[in-house]
Amino acid sequence: MKYLDPKADMTFKKVFGEHEDLVISFLNSLLPFESEDELIKSVEYLNPELVPLNPLKKDSIVDVRCKDSCGRQFIVEMQMMWTSEYKQRVLFNASKAYVSQLECGQDYDLLHPVYSLNMVNDIYSDSEDYYHDYRIVEIAETNEVIEGLRFIFIELPKFTPKNYGDKKMQVLWLRYLTEINSRTRVVSEELTSNPVINKAVAQLEVSAFSDAQLLGYDRFWDMVSTAKMQISSSRKEGFRRGHKEGLEAGMKEGLEKGMEKGLEKGMKEGKKEGIREERIKNARGMKAEGIADEIIARVTGLTQEEMAALQ
Repeated sequence: MKYLDPKADMTFKKVFGEHEDLVISFLNSLLPFESEDELIKSVEYLNPELVPLNPLKKDSIVDVRCKDSCGRQFIVEMQMMWTSEYKQRVLFNASKAYVSQLECGQDYDLLHPVYSLNMVNDIYSDSEDYYHDYRIVEIAETNEVIEGLRFIFIELPKFTPKNYGDKKMQVLWLRYLTEINSRTRVVSEELTSNPVINKAVAQLEVSAFSDAQLLGYDRFWDMVSTAKMQISSSRKEGFRRGHKEGLEAGMKEGLEKGMEKGLEKGMKEGKKEGIREERIKNARGMKAEGIADEIIARVTGLTQEEMAALQ
């Protein structure tokens, strides 16, 4: 049996955007619910396109968006590569989903919480933990929380299966995302013996996809590979350019203090500009291949304004 990788755009949306029982299990396993009463019982899929009330404002598209019978909204995203702008994008999307609940003149007590669950196939923090839970808290008294928005980031490369006991389903879902890929021929019995995970595994069987879908799947991974290569190249170029500019700045600012400050500034600015130039170059190439702007923006990390400038 051959399988596709569940982290790809097409497969991730198929598994969690078309099967209510699977996304319910996924959310209940990975969100920080503290009691049985908080668990999701049913969901209704919502339009993943977050359109602003003002047509002149920025819109965006998420992978999966749904709400439960209590009115709570859940946004689920799969991010292949970490970019410095990703947290801002997550905050933007969750905030938009939160404020869009109210019509003009309605009371604030009609607002329901929005949870943003983000699976990141990359490492972005120095922490040893793979699970990161963000809330709006008071600095001195962290038990004081402003409810409404909650953000979960999971660094998949840091995950290693362990005996978490009461977190069994969380472990199984993360194993599902990290162990299965295009090279998989036999899926672990620990996964297939669970009915929910086994159903999710079945959605990845190559035989369930058309030739056109498989072509799109291959193109997705080609884009990811190309983007990673370009970003790596741009980082090296940015470091080289920053090193040179930093030396020049340091020479001008003088001796030890000037060298340290100039190096740091030049390396930072050179690296940033080098990465941006390579992203734009890569995006133009993808656009020439007819790839959708949504996928280009997700892979390269370019903003809507930068994408519009490519026209």
